[in-house]
Amino acid sequence: MEQPITPAPPALQDGYARLIDFVAMGGPAMWAIAVLSVLTVALILWKVMRLLSFGAWSGGRHTAHALDLWAAGQAAQAIAMLASRSSLRARLALAAMQFALNPALDQTAAEAETGRVARGLLARARAGLRGLELAATIGPLLGLLGTVTGMIVAFQALQEAGSRADPAALAGGIWEALLTTAAGMAVAIPASIALTWFESVVDGLRHDMEDSATRILHGARAVPVSHKAAE
Repeated sequence: MEQPITPAPPALQDGYARLIDFVAMGGPAMWAIAVLSVLTVALILWKVMRLLSFGAWSGGRHTAHALDLWAAGQAAQAIAMLASRSSLRARLALAAMQFALNPALDQTAAEAETGRVARGLLARARAGLRGLELAATIGPLLGLLGTVTGMIVAFQALQEAGSRADPAALAGGIWEALLTTAAGMAVAIPASIALTWFESVVDGLRHDMEDSATRILHGARAVPVSHKAAE
């Protein structure tokens, strides 16, 4: 038996209708800005969840402990600690340790392989930033486009009215045209803030990863696991 569909509360319906009317006043440019705003919010939320899964704000405590074990010559324990971690710091440190212990790789080759892994991890961390940069750039441009087209329509109406032009009607057309500029900036400002924040987080990750790779590859090299097992 089908359940009856519960209608939305009147207050919600009224708010939705007002929102639609507000967007419609700005014309096609306002609809484009509305779509851009939804995409921007979704991208910001996705990026936050993505960085959380990468351990961007975890502080790298486990990685730091593993580096201490590596410096003490306990390579097996350090690798075992990092193997169960999914953060970008841990993945890079684990890869650097494995390359450092690989007898087929010299120092230069180990550094090159570690750099390749680091670039791939940082590319994953930076995914989505171009979208935020695009939103911050085209938001004001869409708003300006809507304002210009709205002003053109308003002055066309003024020209057609001639001496019978109503200043109130002209003012109404102008402020409706200016809505798109305000809406475009309202999208661009949060996008710019989020972009700057995410870039600072990725820069912090890159610094930590470079520090870990340096400590592993240029510090005291731990005894290879295979050698320790043979002793």
